[in-house]
Amino acid sequence: MIWKLKTAVVAAAILPLAACVEDTGTASAPAVGSSSDLSSFEGARAGQAEMGIYNLGYEPIRTDGLTTWWFNRATGACARITTADGRYSNVTMLPAEDC
Repeated sequence: MIWKLKTAVVAAAILPLAACVEDTGTASAPAVGSSSDLSSFEGARAGQAEMGIYNLGYEPIRTDGLTTWWFNRATGACARITTADGRYSNVTMLPAEDC
């Protein structure tokens, strides 16, 4: 009898949790930009937009001061992004050989 009571209490405690599903999200493409064009990131806050650029498959190839060249190996796309006052002030798509 006590075993059945304990089982019922445990089941009652766990049952509501069975329907709970935590959506932690997944790394997905941001709402702006594409794997071949980052020009829509111009004006974006650099700290917030950087992960979006990574999620599109780009990686920083080199930097010179506040300018970073980003390259997407899958698409061959290259972008030169200059940061000023914490924002991407200039985003220019370049030929792959410029990266």
